[in-house]
Amino acid sequence: MPKARPYRGVISVPARNSSLAFRAALCALSLMACSEAATAQGVSPPPAVTVTPAVTRQVTETGDFIGRLTAIDKVDIVARVAGFIEERNFTEGQQVKKGDLLFKIEQATYKAAVEQQRANLAKAQATALNTKLQLERGRELVRNNNIPQSTLDQRAADEGAAQAAVLEAQAQLDQADINLGYTEIRSPIDGRIGLATFTVGNLVQPSSGRLATVVSQDPIYVLFQASERDVLDYKRKLGQSPEMNQHVTVHIKLPNGSVYPHAGETNFLDVQVDPGTDTVTVRAQVPNPERLLIPGGIVNVTTERGAPRSVLVIPQSAIQLNQAGLYVLVVDAATGAEQGRDIAVTGGLKEGELVIVEGIQKVRPGQVVAANLVRPN
Repeated sequence: MPKARPYRGVISVPARNSSLAFRAALCALSLMACSEAATAQGVSPPPAVTVTPAVTRQVTETGDFIGRLTAIDKVDIVARVAGFIEERNFTEGQQVKKGDLLFKIEQATYKAAVEQQRANLAKAQATALNTKLQLERGRELVRNNNIPQSTLDQRAADEGAAQAAVLEAQAQLDQADINLGYTEIRSPIDGRIGLATFTVGNLVQPSSGRLATVVSQDPIYVLFQASERDVLDYKRKLGQSPEMNQHVTVHIKLPNGSVYPHAGETNFLDVQVDPGTDTVTVRAQVPNPERLLIPGGIVNVTTERGAPRSVLVIPQSAIQLNQAGLYVLVVDAATGAEQGRDIAVTGGLKEGELVIVEGIQKVRPGQVVAANLVRPN
């Protein structure tokens, strides 16, 4: 029968967030298998335990954070001229494109203003033409001494004033055209439009505030707070490996516990530390083609701290805790970061060595056990 014999070693288990990593001195035991069964009368059968070998897998060191989703573009739609809403050309919650007509304000008053300014421009142009002709006649008359020079000077001034009046009338016509254009309120970005604050028939004006809000959906930002230690570790690794990608890959876990299928990448590190939390804001951009991520939501963010590397892993169920700290029934080992349901082993354990994953509470050092081998998935 397999028999447990004591073996002491030291292992360390950092928490999933390396910024809060801790170390503890741990005792470790080893199993030695044999093939004989205990048959002596009155002796209890050996406890049954399940063991599994340590295996090598590709593991990426990670860090976990809490992030908030933020739209890359967000626009509050407001009225730029006063008037009654005649049309609302969208369904709340639908996707809209840049340039799509959202609201239409009554246009009759603004069309009339355009026509009025067009007439004023024509009048100013006619006046300017007349003053130009009067100036040209005055020059001929001055040469023949039929009118004094002062009269010619006055005609020149009148011609200049008439040209200025033309420019003024043109500007007023342009402004009337702009105001008429403001009666058609269009989406300035691609995105999804929210609830409408005003319905058809309501009087709106610039002071009315937001009519609706359009937010972009794909891609989307996720903001999370990293400690100064995390930032310094990142910059240290970047300095040691110039070829290392400056943008950190991030993965998202949704509120229902499922893993979001699209990875993102950081693109901004704040230039100052928040004095209230002693953290630095990090921003990542994430694809959102299925529109699963909603701006304003909270998600779990996992960052990759380096390239994948081969390490030994054992199931988390092999790790136990007592007053002395964490321990496993395994040879002298040191554990690394958690990898799903497994623990990465950073040293002291050889590939293929067996660790107890079930029935640990039944055994003690030196006790004979009945081992049932289970291969890892």
